[in-house]
Amino acid sequence: MNTKDGVPAYSVRVAKDPRNGQLYYSKMNGFIYRLNSLPNNGTASSAIIYNSTDHGISEGAQGMTIGPDGTIYLVGNTPTGDGHRTAARIMKGVLNANGTRAWSLLGKTDAYPRSKTAFDHVFNGLVVSPDGDHLYVNSGSRTDHGEVQSGGGAFPDTREVPLTAKIFRLPTSGSNLVLPNDATALQNSGYVYCEGVRNAFDLAFAPNGDLFGTENGPDRDMSEELNWLRPGLHYGFPWRMGGTDNPQQFRNYDPNQDRLLDRRFLAYQAGYYHNDPTFPPAPANLTEPVINVGPDADSYRDAVDGSIKDASERGEKVGTFTAHRSPLGLVFDNAGAMAPPFQRHAFMLSWTAGDANGAGVPGPFKDASEDLVNLELTRLGDTNYQVRVTRLAGGFLGPIDAEIIGNRIYVLEYGGNQGLWEITFPPSSAPLAAVEITSPAIQGNTFSFAFATEAGQHYEVQVTESLNPIAWNTFTNFTGTGAVLSVGGEVTGRQRFYRVSAK
Repeated sequence: MNTKDGVPAYSVRVAKDPRNGQLYYSKMNGFIYRLNSLPNNGTASSAIIYNSTDHGISEGAQGMTIGPDGTIYLVGNTPTGDGHRTAARIMKGVLNANGTRAWSLLGKTDAYPRSKTAFDHVFNGLVVSPDGDHLYVNSGSRTDHGEVQSGGGAFPDTREVPLTAKIFRLPTSGSNLVLPNDATALQNSGYVYCEGVRNAFDLAFAPNGDLFGTENGPDRDMSEELNWLRPGLHYGFPWRMGGTDNPQQFRNYDPNQDRLLDRRFLAYQAGYYHNDPTFPPAPANLTEPVINVGPDADSYRDAVDGSIKDASERGEKVGTFTAHRSPLGLVFDNAGAMAPPFQRHAFMLSWTAGDANGAGVPGPFKDASEDLVNLELTRLGDTNYQVRVTRLAGGFLGPIDAEIIGNRIYVLEYGGNQGLWEITFPPSSAPLAAVEITSPAIQGNTFSFAFATEAGQHYEVQVTESLNPIAWNTFTNFTGTGAVLSVGGEVTGRQRFYRVSAK
């Protein structure tokens, strides 16, 4: 574990280069590592390849992703004004022909008020659109549930501010973009994609191009969300969370009568749940989360009698997951590399350890959580999705992010020894058709080749180091665009053989 000024630098993101399947992971101090696989012995090593000297981010680096052209995007958050404010910076590292990377500032925010509580969620989740043209950036809330957070008196009567609880869409071709902490200027900028998200820590595109985000809920026993994210919509925070109303918006709210307040949580102990007659009115037409039809991750606490119930066992639905799971690590089998019943499904991690048998811990109830689940999504016309959730694997320690390569999912842990787990699923048995490879070349330290694609066709690139190959390993997967796609990798000094198949 790396440290900076004696503070542990925890692993927070894992991402692949879509061109070649190379895995990278990043830490909160801005260090970026490349994973070097060591074949045949079940282990792997890693090496630091970039740090703050390269990209300028040395703290609060909570988001990293890699675009289809291999560009790395990194977001960091820097406290300013004696810690009363924070500002985000989004850096992009573009590959040069010689294999080096040129880092530049894609965008930054004005400094905006921190609450100086555990609920400063700042800028974190990143994803690049499939065409590589836009970067989607999550900015989490500065409050638990929309309460006043004055930052110790520095910002009287302040709840959320223009730069919080939103998802932004920035052009990847941009440079030195500025996100102002001014509501009118921010809307006029054209960078606001949607709002009303408490903390969409992870974002991912489905095979059909729809964008989804996981949503961390408040310190009240309200379901946590998966959202189908669309431009211009409002996803409810802080007026509706998990498909139910936040009671603090109502003038007769009495927290002492609130069955969904767990006295073990910080927001209750700090008095953030209270009668709040100045709570602002809700906007119209709030958008609901994805509907969970079970069988897993769908426990809820009854607001009338306080008992814990299983929604699917009762023929009910929730929006979307058991309270306090902290869903993140969202990935999709976009390439169709997995065999049914997992093919083209989504998969998700949950951070918080729960109690599988009751409510013995301040976390998920009747739900072990801290696991990997399968998400079988079904679109309900143009209105919403429903999801069938099945628990697949547990026992992780603070699983924080995931990546998918072919029929393998990689799970990064924040807790314990910050392990990286590889979970292998049955591969697709679909017939493969050979694809013609053209233009092999070596430039600097990078080897590349190209092949023509058909729009919507799925392609698998495989690699082996054997002169007489018996088994091929998945190198990467593509969905065709109709253009010629280039695949590349670092020159390793070892002889390798590649093949491309359509499926």
